[in-house]
Amino acid sequence: MPIATPEIYNEMLDRAKEGKFAYPAINVTSTQTLHAALRGFAEAESDGIVQISTGGAEFLGGQYSKDMVSGAVALAEFAHIVAKKYPVNVALHTDHCPKDKLDGYVRPLLAVSRERVQRGENPLFQSHMWDGSAETLKDNLEIGQELLAEAAAAKIILEVEITPTGGEEDGVTHEINDELYTTVEDAVRTAEALGLGDKGRYLLAASFGNVHGVYKPGNVVLRPELLKDLQEGVAEKFDKPAGSRPFDFVFHGGSGSTEEEIATALQNGVVKMNLDTDTQYAFTRPVAAHMFSNYDGVLKVDGEVGNKKVYDPRSWGKAAEKGMADRVQVACANLRSTGTRLK
Repeated sequence: MPIATPEIYNEMLDRAKEGKFAYPAINVTSTQTLHAALRGFAEAESDGIVQISTGGAEFLGGQYSKDMVSGAVALAEFAHIVAKKYPVNVALHTDHCPKDKLDGYVRPLLAVSRERVQRGENPLFQSHMWDGSAETLKDNLEIGQELLAEAAAAKIILEVEITPTGGEEDGVTHEINDELYTTVEDAVRTAEALGLGDKGRYLLAASFGNVHGVYKPGNVVLRPELLKDLQEGVAEKFDKPAGSRPFDFVFHGGSGSTEEEIATALQNGVVKMNLDTDTQYAFTRPVAAHMFSNYDGVLKVDGEVGNKKVYDPRSWGKAAEKGMADRVQVACANLRSTGTRLK
């Protein structure tokens, strides 16, 4: 199917929230990892989200120029072509973008989509993320208001992160401490600044102990039940019906989460969960196995000529794609999106 239109993306998110499931949002850094994500979604019969971080876009831009915008646009254009061969709806998203990279990443990409929409086309990306978690909440929300207006004009959904997620993501680092928990006051201030859909749709990355990267259970304390407190606090403040869930939440830093933690997050309004660390490993692990098993073929040992069949990148690349696609299927099952694709 073609890349999701703005209307389809909104419908996807609405169905996820109503059905209490979430879409895996898979970080990609190449055309090969893009195909792995698309294949995983297709095999799970799940719609999904593919996202590109600033570091991923820089890598895609090539090591000569490292141009983030060129890299992101090139992969998005490629995705618009190849996604038609997969029987699922996929939205394109850009991941964490801090303040110092807005002018070199999100704002130029918004301009690209604005021009497309003015020509009567769909935007290039369906959503963009503004990561203001390193700023004061006041500054974060002021920039968020500006970006939300620009995004809405281009039929794009904005994602905002209002409080820190621990660990490191593309150079944005936060300590693992008690600040990793969003308060009801933080959520109310967000709704006051950005509205509750009336100023444009946005996804909210709230913090409930999340940490980017690899961590063992017990290293941090995840409190996904906190999301219920945020929903109820804002619903009460804005006179919403009891039991309503005004926010569309995003789960960041979910590697190592238990099934129970994920289930609680879904009950409380999570519609998108980011995956990067686990899928990176799933992609690389089969490559390592191939290299160790065929070391005398991928290397020209003792003056020999090696074995072209095993050092051909296609030989290990196919295994890498399958490994990552399999992990995407697991994510769909964990987030209960398997078999839910829009027809």
